[in-house]
Amino acid sequence: MSDFAGNEELLQDFLLEASELLSDVDNKLVELEKRPADRALLNDVFRGFHTVKGGAGFLGATALVELCHRTENTFDKLRVGELELSPELMDVIMAATGEVRNMFGSLSHGVQPEPADAAVLHALDTVLAMGSVPTQPVAVAPVREVPAKAEGKGTPIPQKDGQPDWGYLMNSLTASDLPAASDVATAVDEAVTAMAATDAGGKPRREQGPVQPAAGKETTIRVDTERLDNVLTLSGEIGLIKNRLTRLRSDLLGGRNDVDTLRALDEAVGQLDLLVGNLQNAVMKTRMQPIGRLFNKYPRLARDLARQLGKEVDLVLVGEETEIDKTMLEDLNDPLVHLVRNAVDHGVELPADRTAAGKPEKSTVQLSARQEGDHVVIEIVDDGRGMRPDVIRAKAVEKGVISPEEANTLDEKASINLIFMPGFSTKTEVSSVSGRGVGMDVVKTNIHRLNGNIDVYSEPGKGSRFTISLPLTMAILPVLVVRLGEQPFALPLSLVREILPMVPSELQQVTGKATMVVRGEVLPVIPLATMLGWPHQGQNAGGVLLEFAGVKFILAIDSFAGRDDVVIKSLEGFKPRGVAGVTLSSDGQIVLILDLKELLDDTGWSSGGIGQQQARAWLSSMASA
Repeated sequence: MSDFAGNEELLQDFLLEASELLSDVDNKLVELEKRPADRALLNDVFRGFHTVKGGAGFLGATALVELCHRTENTFDKLRVGELELSPELMDVIMAATGEVRNMFGSLSHGVQPEPADAAVLHALDTVLAMGSVPTQPVAVAPVREVPAKAEGKGTPIPQKDGQPDWGYLMNSLTASDLPAASDVATAVDEAVTAMAATDAGGKPRREQGPVQPAAGKETTIRVDTERLDNVLTLSGEIGLIKNRLTRLRSDLLGGRNDVDTLRALDEAVGQLDLLVGNLQNAVMKTRMQPIGRLFNKYPRLARDLARQLGKEVDLVLVGEETEIDKTMLEDLNDPLVHLVRNAVDHGVELPADRTAAGKPEKSTVQLSARQEGDHVVIEIVDDGRGMRPDVIRAKAVEKGVISPEEANTLDEKASINLIFMPGFSTKTEVSSVSGRGVGMDVVKTNIHRLNGNIDVYSEPGKGSRFTISLPLTMAILPVLVVRLGEQPFALPLSLVREILPMVPSELQQVTGKATMVVRGEVLPVIPLATMLGWPHQGQNAGGVLLEFAGVKFILAIDSFAGRDDVVIKSLEGFKPRGVAGVTLSSDGQIVLILDLKELLDDTGWSSGGIGQQQARAWLSSMASA
């Protein structure tokens, strides 16, 4: 039973507000270390901790109150000049805020927190009594490895005559697996959910019940009331159109099919189409959150890691007001943590090395975000040592990631992209921070799962820049619908570069594989049927030029069905390899949305396909031919 029976809503309010407040305190502490004479900043930190202590007192969280009280007294001594801020004292303070966050974790499970670590309490007491940090100060806790999210390969498709039985998939789908009958119902449902999550003042509304663990995803969202008002207005207008269509339907069933009635029907359908589009956009805006909510977690991460490694790093945040879908915001955390950590660990040099290279002792890492069209671009830039393609190639060969023959075919860009290969690491020793080769491949995998791309540019001695491009939302996916025979498949439009006719006379054989020259560039041609293991006869009439991870190829298909914006419906409890989800076409036919990245990266291609290493070598060699 929860220690907070009857106070669950109060507890949830406290955790939401106090967690955000503590993140703000952490960031201000990082800034305070740079500007110790800034009294206004110190007062803000003091008030933040005082507010957390007050909320903990209402909940009877004695251990949290005692820890906050000691830390608050430390800030008070700094304010009146009885203490001088030093890196060692900041380590003690940071250790205390870390303990506060751990206590939030206990509270999120409905359990009163245990007293803080004895070493942290002793350090605070020594600072308050002696005015100095203990001779053996509390070290900033090592930054823990963020557990890599397992890339679910899903349920394998049953085999039939040595080939994947795609017919089994189509026959196994039930009504519960499919999208809602109309976009209107889906959009209105999301709007109602969004409105139910807030009260009249725009504050998140929470239902009574068990407190969810902090590690889980948030189930509430803060939405500006103006955006909800817009959703409500559009919903009302759609209701009026529905009534008008109902009346016109009665007229048509009654035999009234004159020109005026048909024109009125056409106008009503056109207005409904416009309103549904506007409602979908309005609902999407209710899901949008400033990316600063995520960015604000990283200044302390960079500061603690830099202290641990003996480096001086200034993490600069730019574009925190840029908005992105809340669900994507949560899934971006792991990749960005890896990139920030790698910039501090691998990217920037030790102060002595920077001085020797004619650089300032303190390095700069910039984390920025901006919106470009219907995409968000995130960049992580450092002014560190950069990456040398020859060193990366040699290390990849040494670790068995690629063969010496493959290494000789790679240009500088392809060589740098080897850092995304599983098992690759330039570290010679494994530490608590890095060296296991499980970081950058996780970054690439998770970014691809968000239908995004990641690119890297590096100049030896100057630094590196990682650029991530993501769609604003994944709730609605722009796709190109193609066909194999009568079966439609959807390809994410973000990967499509061009639609091409497949003229047999223009196909050439290179190393036994079909290729086609497009504006002087030799590109491999991969039949979709071959990729899927689909038994297929006849000549492919069309091709789609696709590009991701810097590699281009042509996907051969039978015909095109057009472009569409679809609402993805996942297959509950059943995810075949290479299938991101399903949707319905306008005529009610099931459309499989393909995950081409998974199909290409999957080592278990059909018997007519090729393995992962072969695929990579083949595509790379064709791209550079």
